[in-house]
Amino acid sequence: MKPAVDGAGPARPSRRTVFGHLAAALAAGLAGTAHAEEAAAGAGAAPATCACGLVDAHSHYLPPQYARALDEAGLVTLDGGFPVPAWSEEQALQHMDRHGIEVSMLSVSSPTVGFVRDALARRRLARSVNTFAAELVRRKPDRFGAFATLPLPDVPAALEEIAHALDVLQLDGVVMETNVHGIYLGDARLDPLFAELDRRRATLFLHPTSPPCLESVGLGRPAPILEFPMDTARTIADLLFAGTLTRYPRIRVIVPHAGGALSALAERIAAFSTLPFLPQRPAGGAQEVRSVLRALYYDLAGSASDDAIVRLRQLTTLDHVLFGSDFPFTPASAVAANVQGVRTLRGLSRAEHEGIARGNALRLFTRLAERAGTTPTAAPPARGG
Repeated sequence: MKPAVDGAGPARPSRRTVFGHLAAALAAGLAGTAHAEEAAAGAGAAPATCACGLVDAHSHYLPPQYARALDEAGLVTLDGGFPVPAWSEEQALQHMDRHGIEVSMLSVSSPTVGFVRDALARRRLARSVNTFAAELVRRKPDRFGAFATLPLPDVPAALEEIAHALDVLQLDGVVMETNVHGIYLGDARLDPLFAELDRRRATLFLHPTSPPCLESVGLGRPAPILEFPMDTARTIADLLFAGTLTRYPRIRVIVPHAGGALSALAERIAAFSTLPFLPQRPAGGAQEVRSVLRALYYDLAGSASDDAIVRLRQLTTLDHVLFGSDFPFTPASAVAANVQGVRTLRGLSRAEHEGIARGNALRLFTRLAERAGTTPTAAPPARGG
């Protein structure tokens, strides 16, 4: 699995032009959804509002050493054509202040460090970006949290990095991609990682990446359009059929983009989970599938709409829904549309709305709750008791 690299050919549009077109398309889509929902709701239905500060569970960073490594590898676009965005601490803070975001939980996005072929160099890059994140969190603990990057597919090195990142650097959890060079997360080779995360009751943030066959199934389009939501559903299905999240119920898993394609496929996955000829299936069948999906957390990056909330209510309870911006990979106008979407969600109680905006994240990330002087109402429940 390797991101596409720009090659020779006709002159390409500038990064600014590409981002401008992307921003317009995303913002138009979000705005169109909002207008349709408002018309359907009728003039008498006042939208809910949330003036509280937001906790962003899905925000990215590209420290200088990471951006340099991408450049040295020739990766000017990622995942089939997405331009590498600029990032700095100052830009992140400006983005947060503009949108009333109190805290951003940072992660390295696709392709994390998996594009580095040499195992030692990959480990060093993972350690470097994690150290950068820890220093940023140390200096601004009220504004940032971070998920540790792992040097996969090297499982022993990843276990070592989990220990260092969580025990020494005191990061808030780990990020894993939906597949690791074509290995999906239900694969038994990754079980030692899940066992260790379960032992630690750690928070695991999933992030989509390109499937190994992007050139065949992507239809010439960047993976975030179709393949990111599909790969999210694909890896969750793999975890369900492998029984991984049932064996390791104390991991608190965040699924991005309102679950991607998962809400459309959940009942089909549950219905097929009992087929007797399957070599691998959840022991508890459809009930186990629904129970595991209910226990997952889902962020609203690029997905903050009333329709998304309706779909998520079919999977889980609203205390498992989090705000996400996807900065800086989502351009500014589309981020603004998504923030407006989360602030004007309809049909929610004040507690539900403020939970999505910040309270549910504070329950997950107790370090933030303690600094905010907030006591979480209850510890996040473990699957299976």
